[in-house]
Parts: sequence; C-alpha cells; structure tokens
Amino acid sequence: MQSMVSRDLKANLNKTEKLVEKAIKNGAQIICLQELYKTRYFPQYKKTEKLSLSETIPGESTKVFSTLARKHEVVIIVPIFERDKKGRYHNSAVVINADGKLMPTYRKIHIPQDPLFYEKNYFKESDSGYKIYKTKFGTFAVLICYDQWFPEAARAVKLSGADLIFYPTAIGTIVGEKQKEGDWHNAWETVMCGHAVANSLYVVAVNRVGTEEKLKFWGQSFLCDPFGKVLKRASKRKDEVLISKINLSLNKTIGEDWGFMRNRRPDTYNSIVK
Repeated sequence: MQSMVSRDLKANLNKTEKLVEKAIKNGAQIICLQELYKTRYFPQYKKTEKLSLSETIPGESTKVFSTLARKHEVVIIVPIFERDKKGRYHNSAVVINADGKLMPTYRKIHIPQDPLFYEKNYFKESDSGYKIYKTKFGTFAVLICYDQWFPEAARAVKLSGADLIFYPTAIGTIVGEKQKEGDWHNAWETVMCGHAVANSLYVVAVNRVGTEEKLKFWGQSFLCDPFGKVLKRASKRKDEVLISKINLSLNKTIGEDWGFMRNRRPDTYNSIVK
C-alpha cells in the first residue's frame, strides 16, 4: 500500500492502521507498508534530529500491527526508522507473522549517499545478512529501496528459498532536476521486473506518494509475476491499497522451462564478490 506522509507521526500511524484494515477487509494475507512508513523522508537533509523520529523494536508500531496481525491472522511488513538497544540507527523492516509474533528484523544492507538521499548520515549498514520469512501464505524476503538496484541481493534471497520479494521503497524525482540519463521511473520498474525474470519469482514494490520538500515521490507501486509481467500498478498521486492474487506455482513453471537456476555456473562467478 502507498500513502502520503505528513509531519505528524501519530497521524501517519493512525492513517496506515486504517489502510491495513482496509487491505484485510479486501482479503489481503501479506501486507507490506512503504519504506519509513511513519516519517517523512528525512534523509533528504544532511542533518536532522533523529531521536524523536526513531522507535524501538518492540515499540509503538509493532504493538499496533501485531494486534492487527494476530486478530486477523495476516502477515504485516512494517518498515521503520529503528533505534536499537545500543543507540544505533537502522533503516529496518519488521515482519509480523500471522500469530502476531515478531520475526527476525531485516535491516537495510545497501545504503545510498547522494544529494537528497543522505542515508549514510542516518543509517548503519546492516551486517546481519538477508532474511527469509517462512509463513503459511508463502516464503518471502524483504529488501529495502536501494537494495533493489543490486541483482546480487535478489539472487541471494532466491537461492535461500524466497518465492517472493517485497521492496518497500521511497523513490521519486528531485523537483526541478532534469532526468539526463532518461526516465528514472522506467529504470526503477525495469530493474525489479528483471529480478523477477532472472530469479523466477514474484516481486512487489511498495512506494510512497506525494511531494515532500524537494522530492516528488511517484507512487506507482506494483506487482509483477516471475516473467516480469506487471499484474497491477497503483496511481501516481494518491493513497492506495493494491491487492492481487498470485499463483506461486508459476515460479516453478517458469524456472523449469527457462532453466535459470539449473544452468547456473557458480564456478565462474568468483569475480563478483571482489
């Protein structure tokens, strides 16, 4: 689901809770929120106050969404600005199982550092590795935003058993800047559809929407199948709950027909880990 984000953290939590309830009423079983769902995208500033924007695990968000997950027996992915017990900050995704219990937290591994995306000023790079979540609705991985540009991450979680990758994201256009390389949105969607094809799995990208100071987030959250076909895409400008049924057996069909895993040559791949 995608939504606009205000400066009021409590209001953002309350609105997102209502959107999750809407998704549940419409039959959703695995629900993914956007990156840093409760805060505006503060890394566009080189420096800002962190303590009031961050939260712990368990914390306010996990309390609210664990209750919903347990009550309705759904899985909820909750990306937050985490402050850990040692006072370090992370860009994290909490996965809450259908019994309301917290599964291991995924912390963003690839951290960008570019104009208006000063994430290294805020987030510690994760050294805890990729996570695979086995639930009654399917086995999936969560990768966060900038992770989406790295084919190694998608392949790693595929080899570890993921049938589905969720990419909670905060991405858009810098207001007034020319897209000299070409269509940024097209590149964003294309690379994730490529991960779906190369790894024979479903990909779900969950973006935010609206303008926050110098960034215009383009929304258009989407779901694509294991051959890169976009099954559903959200709008550019509004809050939206996007729901789609998927057939995980298609992963096996595509994988066996095209042989991408069967014909791998790991003995030739040493150079990519340098």
